[in-house]
Amino acid sequence: MPAESNHHRPKTVLLWFRKDLRLSDNAALATAVDEGTTVIPVYILEPSEAGTGPLGAAQAWWLHHSLASLAASLKAGGSGLVLRRGPAAEVLETLIAETGADAVFWNRRYDPPGIAIDKAIKAGLTERGITVRSFAGQILHEPTKLKTAAGGNFRVYTPFWKALDGSGEPAEPIPAPSRVPAPDEWPKSDTLSDWSLLPTKPNWAKGFEAEWQPGEEGAQTRLADFVATGLKGYRTRRDFPGEAYVSKLSPHLALGEISPASVWHATRGLSDDYSAEDYIHFRKELVWRDFSYHLLFHFPDLATRNWNEKFDAFPWHDNPGLLDKWKKGQTGYPIVDAGMRQLWQTGWMHNRVRMIVASFLIKDLLIDWREGERWFRDTLVDADPASNAASWQWVAGSGADAAPFFRIFNPITQGEKFDPEGQYVRRFVPELKAMPDKFIHKPWEAPLLVLKESGVSLGKTYPKPIIDHGKARDAAMAAFQGLKGE
Repeated sequence: MPAESNHHRPKTVLLWFRKDLRLSDNAALATAVDEGTTVIPVYILEPSEAGTGPLGAAQAWWLHHSLASLAASLKAGGSGLVLRRGPAAEVLETLIAETGADAVFWNRRYDPPGIAIDKAIKAGLTERGITVRSFAGQILHEPTKLKTAAGGNFRVYTPFWKALDGSGEPAEPIPAPSRVPAPDEWPKSDTLSDWSLLPTKPNWAKGFEAEWQPGEEGAQTRLADFVATGLKGYRTRRDFPGEAYVSKLSPHLALGEISPASVWHATRGLSDDYSAEDYIHFRKELVWRDFSYHLLFHFPDLATRNWNEKFDAFPWHDNPGLLDKWKKGQTGYPIVDAGMRQLWQTGWMHNRVRMIVASFLIKDLLIDWREGERWFRDTLVDADPASNAASWQWVAGSGADAAPFFRIFNPITQGEKFDPEGQYVRRFVPELKAMPDKFIHKPWEAPLLVLKESGVSLGKTYPKPIIDHGKARDAAMAAFQGLKGE
């Protein structure tokens, strides 16, 4: 079991759950059960300014259900889950006083606010003689340990992937404990309803329930289903949003309902029915999350500052009206609108479409990538401080190992290539469901008779394009050339 140094065996351990809401492959939990006479699991809803809780309203919905699932799993193992709200240092001090706990265990987090909080708590408690131990397992590598051949930090993904892949297989996942030793008396706990994590009036998350099963069991089921039905053909079919060749594990990973090592392990030892290209490509997507955390760890302002300072002078447009149309899926470009509506209805968006809608916001509308990052942060159930920021900067061209700015996605040809029969668009833009395939991605080119037969009235039942892509591309390139000339 990983540990930082030799410690005495604690009598009562406060097991502080954060974004590791699972019992299996949980090093802090396994060690607490192994060494602690009594284990008191606790989840702390920290102030939003701490930056360590749910990143937005959609993830708050997920957190509610994930905590309910975790509490039920702990109860089945003879334990429970204490819910408290407030600054973590104060809550832990209170719980130590109430329970007589002599140790606090947690699994590390890698977001800058979380790191700062953890360092201060560890220093304060250790000074008072409380044992504090932290463990790895939220990502596949430790950002302080994986280095370039020259001893520096990685800035390019491919060498990072090669270094991680060459560092050996992740350790075998740790089984969930069958029992968790409970205290004789439980400290008081908030109820989940006290925290008002769920939307009420209106219940904008009503579409989430049919799409998702938050919690560790849901994560394990999702992984098993993906390996059985979605992994074969993944490399070539993952870019088609109307098909099922995606894992949808990202929300479960974001709150730690499954460990990345467990996901990696599930791709080991597959039969000859699976192509190595498929599972290696899937692993590379998993490692992009690790790369994003590597960047965030070494560049804490990843969500707010351009990695490439040259972009600080980019002439972004301030246009709330166009931004609002983008958010609502009313741009007049069907693949863009389908993506934005999928996001609103389900709290998630297909990865290929994320790149398309991000390119449209940044390079067609010339709106600052940080506006998109903020919207995704609030509306994605898989909101992740590292992946979200790194991916937006990748599309913008301002990030580490980013796509060049002049890679501008054409929303028409992207739709025709990756949704050729309009299956995805018809699901999320139902007003276009009767359009022929030929015009499903460019309804403004359809003859009037075709529009009439399809029940489409441009500007009434479906918007006309809010911008001309060709002209917008020229404007974006001119802005970028101006930037290069400075």
